[in-house]
Amino acid sequence: MQTVLIIIHLIIVLALIGVVLLQRSEGGGMGLGGGGGGGVSGFMTGRGQANALTRATAILAGLFFVTSIALTIMATTTRAPRSILDGAAPAAPGQQAPAGGQGGGNVLEQLQRLQGDQPANPAPAPSAPAPAAPQQ
Repeated sequence: MQTVLIIIHLIIVLALIGVVLLQRSEGGGMGLGGGGGGGVSGFMTGRGQANALTRATAILAGLFFVTSIALTIMATTTRAPRSILDGAAPAAPGQQAPAGGQGGGNVLEQLQRLQGDQPANPAPAPSAPAPAAPQQ
């Protein structure tokens, strides 16, 4: 269903772009007859063109917003909330989980230890001695 709605949304977007580009420019961006709205050219003329294109733009814009909101609602309802604790491995049946102060470290460090990313008591990294300044 979501794929069909995305395809309809893209068709509406392309139609909206086409209708907007068909409209005659009111400003002087391409003025002095340089290809802008200087003369009467096109398949429709006068008021009929302005009314039809304005109405089509309004309808397509409304459909664009409706499909955008529908896609947003569909995306948020299919996504389930997740917790970082869901991925943590449960304690083995014979072992008891360490109490708050016995395991050492905070919850994040305990989770990393359960996943095997970090040793129980990490040693501080040895620091390299600073290079001596050249003497003159």
